[in-house]
Amino acid sequence: MRAIIIAAGLTLWMGVLAAPLAAQSSQDIPHLKPRNGVADSDPKEAPASPPEITVPSGTKIPLTLKQGINTKSARPGDPVYAQTAFPVIENNQIVIPAGTFVQGEVQRVVRPGRVKGRAELQMGFTSLIFPNGYTVMLPGAVQNTPGSNDNTVKGKEGTIEGPGGKGKDAATIATATVPGGLIGAVADGGKGAAIGAGAGGALGLATVLLTRGPEVQLGVGDSVEMILESGIKLDPTRIHKSAAEY
Repeated sequence: MRAIIIAAGLTLWMGVLAAPLAAQSSQDIPHLKPRNGVADSDPKEAPASPPEITVPSGTKIPLTLKQGINTKSARPGDPVYAQTAFPVIENNQIVIPAGTFVQGEVQRVVRPGRVKGRAELQMGFTSLIFPNGYTVMLPGAVQNTPGSNDNTVKGKEGTIEGPGGKGKDAATIATATVPGGLIGAVADGGKGAAIGAGAGGALGLATVLLTRGPEVQLGVGDSVEMILESGIKLDPTRIHKSAAEY
């Protein structure tokens, strides 16, 4: 009986000692603080991406053609291949390097007439392809054909117009008239010269009526100036990225 009383007393005494410990709040227990005051489990903040670069509408970009185009054989839908001939710079940095590929297509072809009407060629540029494969869609049109003495560009759509044929037609008639006159002069004096000249002139006129005027001809290496019809946005992280990094 005495042993039971002693055991009960020990159990009561241990319970009294354990109660304050159980009641102690977790706030009273010190916690280790992470280094730099940031929890190790927090994800690191990603660096901010640089803003897009805008090449504004109206920017003129010189191109070099990589294949020839002629209104005699060209058809709407035919591809056009070119490369930029000079770098484009925005905010003191090269955003379109020289040698960047430009692709487009022939949109309209008009053959020159036999009596009147000049040849016309309209083409548009649709994509800009960087050496690393980064591709940007383009709204580009022909602005000029620098270095060409024959072709002119008209209209907002950038139609290339060929040279007129009046001078060539007059030369054709004259070339046919003179030999005809000489032959007539030998055959029958002055009267024969008049008849021969008339016959030669008729032959020259017939040749003109059956022959088309000059075509629009653009050769490999010819210069074409492209103008952006609206602004384009470029990703600065991809402009100078090598192909191996993709």
